[in-house]
Amino acid sequence: MGSEERYHKTCSISWEKIHQDCKILASRLHGIRKWERIVGIARGGLIPSAIIARELSIKLVDTVCISSYTLRTQGKPNILKDIQSPSGGRDWLIIDDLVDTGKTSQVVRSLLPNAYFATVYAKPEGRPFVDTFIMEVSQDTWILFPWDAEYTYSKPLVEDA
Repeated sequence: MGSEERYHKTCSISWEKIHQDCKILASRLHGIRKWERIVGIARGGLIPSAIIARELSIKLVDTVCISSYTLRTQGKPNILKDIQSPSGGRDWLIIDDLVDTGKTSQVVRSLLPNAYFATVYAKPEGRPFVDTFIMEVSQDTWILFPWDAEYTYSKPLVEDA
């Protein structure tokens, strides 16, 4: 299924909104356990993991790099940078910006089966693959994050004469 058939709506997220939602996620994660390490899923999970690491005072920050999107099309996840833990990630916190179909989440779960997985946003197909999230969006919505967009001049409907 191409992106034209899959995504019927776009939801633009501002820097202020993602920061606010990451702080809400951090407050939900606080007290669950003492997190030993935070692992951001690159690239979308890097900014949320930095905000959450700051809020929860987690000093050890790592990444796992998975490639699965090309423009607005999701393909087969490809591990670009692996991560391993002798404990399977026990007391590790995995952060991503979004769980969509759950394909990336399943790959990361196979690498760190004992880690706690949190995303800022979740779609129905991906929800079963994460432990917690802040906001659910419909499966047919493309989320446009601020790091994937730029502000440009918008021409008025009617120009001054």
